[in-house]
Amino acid sequence: MRLNQLLERLEYEVVQGSDEIEITTLINDSRKVKEGSVFVCISGAVSDGHQYVEDVSAKGAAAVIVEKEVEAPEGMTVIRVKDTRYALALTSAAYFGYPAEKLKVIGITGTKGKTTTTYMIKSILEGVGHKVGLIGTIEAIIGDKVIPAANTTPESYTIHQYFAEMVEAGCDSVVMEVSSQGLMLHRTAGIPFEIGIFTNLGKDHIGPNEHKDFDDYKRCKGLLFKQCKLGIANADDKYFEDVFKEATCRTETFGFSEKADLRAENVRLVSRPGYLGVAYHVAGLMDFDVEIDIPGTFSVYNSLTAIAVCRHFEVPVDAILSALKQAKVKGRIEMIKVSDDFTLMIDYAHNAMSLESLLSTLKEYNPKRLVCLFGCGGNRSKDRRFEMGEVSGRLADLTIITSDNPRFEDPRAIIDDIKVGIAKTDGKYVEISDRKDAIKYAIEHGQQGDVIVLAGKGHEDYQEIEGVKYPMDERVLIQEVLEELKAGK
Repeated sequence: MRLNQLLERLEYEVVQGSDEIEITTLINDSRKVKEGSVFVCISGAVSDGHQYVEDVSAKGAAAVIVEKEVEAPEGMTVIRVKDTRYALALTSAAYFGYPAEKLKVIGITGTKGKTTTTYMIKSILEGVGHKVGLIGTIEAIIGDKVIPAANTTPESYTIHQYFAEMVEAGCDSVVMEVSSQGLMLHRTAGIPFEIGIFTNLGKDHIGPNEHKDFDDYKRCKGLLFKQCKLGIANADDKYFEDVFKEATCRTETFGFSEKADLRAENVRLVSRPGYLGVAYHVAGLMDFDVEIDIPGTFSVYNSLTAIAVCRHFEVPVDAILSALKQAKVKGRIEMIKVSDDFTLMIDYAHNAMSLESLLSTLKEYNPKRLVCLFGCGGNRSKDRRFEMGEVSGRLADLTIITSDNPRFEDPRAIIDDIKVGIAKTDGKYVEISDRKDAIKYAIEHGQQGDVIVLAGKGHEDYQEIEGVKYPMDERVLIQEVLEELKAGK
């Protein structure tokens, strides 16, 4: 491949050498450079790729793409662009042969609901014969291949690599979570989204290495709606108009509001022994009844979003109903059977907005007690700890404060921050820093009619301490606890 083919959709300047040269690989990790590679110099939070120009030259790189001035050895081509992250996205698309243009790409952005909705859409579309790839918080799915995720929205090179593999695997469409950071860092730049979806907006991801303020968070969410053909938005969200103010796409809405194009009416909670669900009537652009095996109002929103998307794929109603019954997501209100007396579930709720939504939903089912076990991640905003403590103190009958991913912080200090929030309420709490011991306490003290939520970890199967990720899956911990209790330990 010639270098100028890779750059064909970019504005660039040839600072040194020629853009007519043949190149072998496109790389943004200096350790992977080979003879004839093009190395894209990314200015990251940890290191700056511009520092590695001499290093990659020694490994045989034919060219570098930069956004700053660099000193490059003679014989190396230097291409200057305005933004190397943006350049990586567009060159990655070219490198893999523009695979996104061979797929119908559905992108979902919002503070919560993204993950569950992606699985619902995938389930519905596959029910009528589509082959659907998925890129999200938990994993990427390409045919029979499942790749655990490092980020909600991977680096642009990885996205186009996945797209190319999806095309090769026979996929005709892909549904992906699009994070505000992914949009901010141009990871999705140049992707021709068929449909963009806005679920909701809450004050999350604001702080060091994230968004500088809420306005920036809103602005980044809105970027998706400048690069999709159709935007489908939650009409009930108070920030909907802010997010869409610069949208260039056609817009449709969903929600409870009478103004919404696709509406949920006559919502009712469904409760049976060992089962919590919700039923409602779909009105407006479609007309039918639906029941979902996941509790709460947010399940109405998630399923309504999926229905709004699948309407554009002309999916029959019976196929929608059947698929929604089967769509389950690991770590999202995942019921774990441990007792005939009480209900235990795992959920990823890891900020105040998602925890409030979850606990408020479960309170509507009138449990004898609502017990919430959670911790907060280290090296993240302290506000999240105060807010989650206050939410759990206000809504749960008992809070069990424990450890999450302490990273480089002392778990005790994080617990003390959570207690600052709880102190603003009358909520009862216990503190047990070891997560397995905390889970054991919750199960051992479970009462008839209780609903117990293990919040914050969800699908994660590790605990990060001092830069090391140790294996820790709550499903495994629960089984170990049950065996210990059975053995009388």
